[in-house]
Amino acid sequence: MSVQYWIGDFFVDLSRNQITQHEQSQTIAPKALAVLTHLAQNQGKVISYDELFSKIWPNTVVTPNTLQRSIAQLRKALGDDSKAQIYIKTHAKQGYSLECDVRWHDDDVDATNDESTKLDSPQKNGVDEILISVGDNVGNGETNNEAHSDIQATNHTVTNAVTHLAEKSKPSKASLNLIVIIFGLVIMGFIGYQYFAPKPPSPFSIGKLRALTSTDNQELASIYSPDGQYIVFHRYSETFCTNNIWAKDTKTQQEFQLTKNLDAYGSHSFSKDGNNLVFVKSGGCSKPDTVKKCYKLMSLDFNKALVSPQSPRVLMECKNSKIQNPKWLNNNNIALLQKFSDRWKLISYSVSKNKSQVLYAPEEGNIIDYDYSVTDNLIALTSIHIDGHYYIEVLKADGQILSSHRINYPKEIARFRLIAPNFSPIKNQLVFSTGRQLFTLSYDGEVTNISLPLDESMGTPIFHPDGNRMLVIKGHYDSDIVSMPLSQIKKTEIIQPDKNQSDQHNKFSVIERSILSEDDAILQPNGELIAYASGRSGETQLWITNGKGSQQLTHFPMDTYIQGIDWAADGKSLLVNANKTLTQVFLDSKQKSFPLEYPVVQLYQWDSKNNSALLLVRIRGVLKLAELNLATSETHIIIDNKVNWAQKSEKGQLVYTDRMDRFWQPGPAEDNLIEALDGQGSYKQQFVIKDNVIYGINDDLQLWSYALKEERFEIIGDLPNNVDYLTDINQTMVLMTLRISAKKEVVELTLSE
Repeated sequence: MSVQYWIGDFFVDLSRNQITQHEQSQTIAPKALAVLTHLAQNQGKVISYDELFSKIWPNTVVTPNTLQRSIAQLRKALGDDSKAQIYIKTHAKQGYSLECDVRWHDDDVDATNDESTKLDSPQKNGVDEILISVGDNVGNGETNNEAHSDIQATNHTVTNAVTHLAEKSKPSKASLNLIVIIFGLVIMGFIGYQYFAPKPPSPFSIGKLRALTSTDNQELASIYSPDGQYIVFHRYSETFCTNNIWAKDTKTQQEFQLTKNLDAYGSHSFSKDGNNLVFVKSGGCSKPDTVKKCYKLMSLDFNKALVSPQSPRVLMECKNSKIQNPKWLNNNNIALLQKFSDRWKLISYSVSKNKSQVLYAPEEGNIIDYDYSVTDNLIALTSIHIDGHYYIEVLKADGQILSSHRINYPKEIARFRLIAPNFSPIKNQLVFSTGRQLFTLSYDGEVTNISLPLDESMGTPIFHPDGNRMLVIKGHYDSDIVSMPLSQIKKTEIIQPDKNQSDQHNKFSVIERSILSEDDAILQPNGELIAYASGRSGETQLWITNGKGSQQLTHFPMDTYIQGIDWAADGKSLLVNANKTLTQVFLDSKQKSFPLEYPVVQLYQWDSKNNSALLLVRIRGVLKLAELNLATSETHIIIDNKVNWAQKSEKGQLVYTDRMDRFWQPGPAEDNLIEALDGQGSYKQQFVIKDNVIYGINDDLQLWSYALKEERFEIIGDLPNNVDYLTDINQTMVLMTLRISAKKEVVELTLSE
C-alpha cells in the first residue's frame, strides 16, 4: 500500500505524519492517521467502532474517547466538523465512513518510466535497489538514529566504490554484477548484525487495563493497602481546589471517604500493618517567614476511617521548611523529604520520640526523589551530584549507602529529564514513566524501555503486593488560547462560578482550540502572528497562527515538555525551552541549539538585541535565577535560589516574585519589596511587563496593573473563573489560557503471564 494518498485536495503523507493543503502542513498523531487510512481503504463503507479498535489498537485496551479524539483531530485537520460531516460521517451506533473520493499516490506513478534506465544501466540499478531496501528498513521506525547514520555512511561508501570502479576499470557487466553482489552481502551482513541480532526480552509486558475510578473530579496519588484489598487515592475538587482522601475495595468496588473535610493533602503511605496512613497537609501560615505555606505531617486511623470519615492528627509541623513524600518504614519511623535553602534532605522521623535524623543529604547536589521497599527494607534514591549527572543510590533503612551509580539515559529520554522510579517485582529493578513511555532502571544505573499499550500519558506505576498488577494515573488536560479586549474587562462585573458558560464565552474570543492543551501564547512583535505550545499533534510542539490557520514549527521527540517561549525583537524567530534545553526556531522551521551543561527549568524572557536570556536554571541540583549570554554561554547568577517568576521591563528593570508570591526589585544594597503589590501575587504566578507596566492575576482572579515609574496600582477587572494563566498583553487585548477540562483517573494494569 502507498504511504501517500489524496483526499480531495488534502495530501496525506504517512511517512511524515502530515496532512497538507495548499502548502500548509499539519502534523497529525500517528494513530489518528491510521484511523483515516483505514477509512480511506474502505472509502464509502461504514466501518464499525469495533473494527477500528481492533485494527488501530490491536491487543490494547482503550476507551471510546480515544477514537472520538482521533476523529475530532482528523475533522479539524480536514476543515470538517461534527455537524457538516463533509469528509468523515458518523453513523449512529454503527461507526464512521469516509465520504470523499480517495486517490492513492501509486495511481499517479507511471510504472514504465524507468524501463529504459533499467535496460541501459543494470549495474547502477542493482546498487540502487539494495540502497532503497536499506532505506525502507531504516524508515520503518524499528532502528535507532545512530544506526541510521551508520547505514547512510555505509551506503555512501558502497556507491562511491561502485562508481569509482565503473569509471576507472571499465569492467565487464559480469564483473560489475559480482562487485554489486559482494557489496550487497556486506550491507546485508551489517544490517543483520545491527538489527536482527537477538535482543533481550522485555522484563514484563502488559496484559489488560481497567479503570478503577471515573468521576467528574480528578483522582490521583493512588496506592495499594498492604494486603492489596484496597486502593487509597485523592479525589480533587476543581471547585474548591482541594481534595479528600478516599479508599476503594477492589473486590466489592465500594468506596469510602476517609477524611472529614476537604484540604490540601499530599501523597500518602501505609504503616506495615496497614492500620495507619501518613501524609503531608499544606496550608496557610499565621505568621509566614520564609515560605507561604506551612507543612504538617498527618496520620489517620485507616480502619476507623473505613467506618466513618476521620479528622487526621498532627504528628509534626514545619513552618520554615517544606516536607513531602512520607513513607512508613518497617521500624515504624517515617521517611520523608525535607527542604532547606533549596536543598532536599532525606530524613527519618521517629513518631514515639518526636525526633528526626538525616538519612541522606548530599553536600553538593540535590535529591530528586526516592522510594521505599517494605519487602527488601531498602531505599532507592535518585539524585544530582556535583558533576551535574543523575545517579541512583540504594540505601539501607538506616541511611547506609549500599551502591551509587550514574544513570545511563537511553536516546528515548531527554538529557536533563528528572525521573522518579519506584520499586518493582523484578529483582534489582525499578520502574518509572516519562509520560507515554515506561522504563526499568537497574540498581547499577542501566535503563531499559518497556512496550506499554497506552496512548495517553500516565503517572509512575505503583505495584500490587503480589507483583502482578500496578496502579497508574491517566490524565487528560484540555486548554484553549483566548483573547479578551481590555476595554471589555473593565466593564465586566465579577463572573460567578454559577454563571452559565455561554455568558462567559461572550466575554472572550477563542484564538486556538483543540481537544488537548494549547498554552504559552505570545504576540509577534510588530506582526500579526501568535506563537504557542500545543499538544494537538500527539506531542507538545511549537506552533504559530495568523488567526486563519496554524503551522507547526517543531518536531520534538515523544514526551517533550516546553517551559517558556519568547519572540526575537524582529519577530523572525523564537527561543523555546524544550526538554530543559534552549533552541532558536525560525519561521521556516530551521533551528539553532544552545548546548548548556545544566538544565534550563524555565525560560522567562529573551533579549535578542543583547543576545541574552533570563532563566531559571538548576546548577548542581539547586535552582537559581540567572542571565545567560547566548553568544558566550556565560551565566550570571542574579539570585542564588528559586524564584516563582521574573521579567525585565523595556528599561531593564528586573521584577521577580519569591516563593511567598511577593514582588521584588533589585536595589543597590538589598532587594526592595514592592509593597503596593502585597497580596496580588497568586498561584497563577505568571506576570507580564509591557511598556514599563506590570500586569498580573491575583487569587480573586482579577487582572491588575502596576506602573513602575509612577508606582500606580489599579484593578482592571474580573476574568473568567476557569482562567489558568495570563500569557501576553498589548494596548488593546489580553491573551490567556483557559482550562476547559482536566481529567485524572486511577487505572490498573495487569501484567501478562
